[in-house]
Amino acid sequence: MKAVRWVALGFGALLLLAGAFLLYAMLRGRPQDLPWTPLDLAEPLGLFTGRKLAGLTHDFPRCQALMQRAGVRYTTVPELSDGEHCGYSDGVRFASGGPRRIDFLPADLKIACPVAAALTLWEWNVVQPAALKHFGKRVSAIEHYGSYSCRHMVGKGGEGWSQHATADAIDIAAFRLSDATRITVKKDWKGGDPAKQAFLREVRSGACRLFTIVLSPDYNAAHADHLHMDQSPGGEFGWRGCW
Repeated sequence: MKAVRWVALGFGALLLLAGAFLLYAMLRGRPQDLPWTPLDLAEPLGLFTGRKLAGLTHDFPRCQALMQRAGVRYTTVPELSDGEHCGYSDGVRFASGGPRRIDFLPADLKIACPVAAALTLWEWNVVQPAALKHFGKRVSAIEHYGSYSCRHMVGKGGEGWSQHATADAIDIAAFRLSDATRITVKKDWKGGDPAKQAFLREVRSGACRLFTIVLSPDYNAAHADHLHMDQSPGGEFGWRGCW
């Protein structure tokens, strides 16, 4: 009887918790905090935004529709088949104009659509607010080391394929402000300028809400000069990592 009573109490507690969570979301007018509401790139970030973005890895048409609805300008790129483990069928390239204001350098960046959607939300909700907060300037460009690369994960003894092998990852190296100030992961993560250090950590932490895996110089020496951000399988089910 005791076991039955404990099960009943536990079930009741779960129901109360779920009800409280639902009531909170409804009262605060934040449908994006609910796991079953559809993703909308125009909405503020919610508790489940990252999981919903990861879910787009299985649905290229829905990812495209969300980008178009948000006014993000892009072009699709031809499907790439590069052996058994490498290639992509949901590649896009950002186009100029629209609500996005940050250029990616080099410009010919081909990325999987879910990564593009996450980068868009990162710009709007994390990068630009952090730049204005710490410098009073906007970010005009982001320097990167690329997305697609048919290779295994670094530091895993050659085991396991990297998310770069399907263009589901990007490595961010530096940020350029509108006044030409340059902030690099390599020099400024542990550099002498407290504002630059704080900015880099803020954009890293913000990326953790949008990407499944985010790796910074705090993770290991292989990431001393960039932020690795990817949409790994399992992200939609809550498996995430942020270092």
